[in-house]
Amino acid sequence: MNWSRSSDEAKGKSEKTKLVTAGAVLGSFLVLLVVVGLQRLYINDMVEKEYRAKIEKFLEDYRNCKPTRYSYADIKKITNKFAEKLGQGAYGTVFKGKLSNQIHVAVKILNNSSKENGEEFINEVGIMSRIHHVNVVRLVGFCADGFRRALVYEFLSNYSLEKFINVKNRFLGWNKLQDIAIGVAKGIEYLHQGCDHQILHFDIKPHNVLLDHNFNPKISDFGLAKLCSKDQSVVSMTTGRGTMGYIAPEVFSRNFGNVSYKADVYSFGMLLLEIVGGKRNVDTSKVYFPEWIYNLLDQKEELRVFIEDDGDTKIVEKLAIVGLWCIQWHPMDRPSMKLVVQMLEGEGDKLIMPPNPFASSSLTRIQARKPTTRLGQELEVIPELD
Repeated sequence: MNWSRSSDEAKGKSEKTKLVTAGAVLGSFLVLLVVVGLQRLYINDMVEKEYRAKIEKFLEDYRNCKPTRYSYADIKKITNKFAEKLGQGAYGTVFKGKLSNQIHVAVKILNNSSKENGEEFINEVGIMSRIHHVNVVRLVGFCADGFRRALVYEFLSNYSLEKFINVKNRFLGWNKLQDIAIGVAKGIEYLHQGCDHQILHFDIKPHNVLLDHNFNPKISDFGLAKLCSKDQSVVSMTTGRGTMGYIAPEVFSRNFGNVSYKADVYSFGMLLLEIVGGKRNVDTSKVYFPEWIYNLLDQKEELRVFIEDDGDTKIVEKLAIVGLWCIQWHPMDRPSMKLVVQMLEGEGDKLIMPPNPFASSSLTRIQARKPTTRLGQELEVIPELD
């Protein structure tokens, strides 16, 4: 009897121990589950917060990129009733404005007297709404209030490149001019390849390159630009677009080739040569300005520009050679903007002189530079595709 009782007690203790052990294991497992669950909740919460932050940032960026529509009363308030005039052009007048104490803008009040001006307004708003690049000026907003139209851009304190390459006492230095050239080239490359559609500017020139407080360049004025698909290699046009001295020959006549993105390459080449020469390409003289630069390089003579050291000489020659490649008469002989960027970012030691782009008759050169009434009458009408 005693042995049986002891056996029952031992058996009870064993079962109790098993229950305690099982409880401990179960408790530990439950604690582990709670810890893991809390950890997952914490991680999920962090991921969710991070995801929400990304969404908010995206929406904020989208709001910043999307231009705002202003009333004419808003425009008058922004410009303080047009108190500070920045400049005037063929299509309108630009005034300085202020959205807040920290945010300044440039407001372009468009003339309302021409059909072309209305088309330019629609064109610019439609195209610039798609663009967001460090080397392209940002369209902040616009006004279409009855017959009154205005474009509101970010304000760039150093105005245009034109003010710094034609005046001796404002010389920026060749390193900075090279940086500006590279920035403009990257902006054009983005327009040609970086957007959903290919954007052809058709008016690349120093006046349309604006400079911020650090002299970083931004391409502006898209009133003459055209939007086309990336696989569209030829652009049809009924009229020439651009500014005399920067317009590619094929824009005037198909005898030089079809109009394409290479027209912007030509204009950029003229801009580079103007940076090198420090004078305007539209100036009339006995010697065609780009040809003068070509002859100096071809004869291995020094370019007659301001040079401080040997490094400056290399930069000047590189800008000149790249510019001459860009202004080849036939579009197929010009490099793409992607290749232009690579050439400008390189040391320039491996660059070779391009073929002489001035081998044509002097009459052809004069026509391409400054078309006369007769030339305008001889132009072939090319249907334009929207």
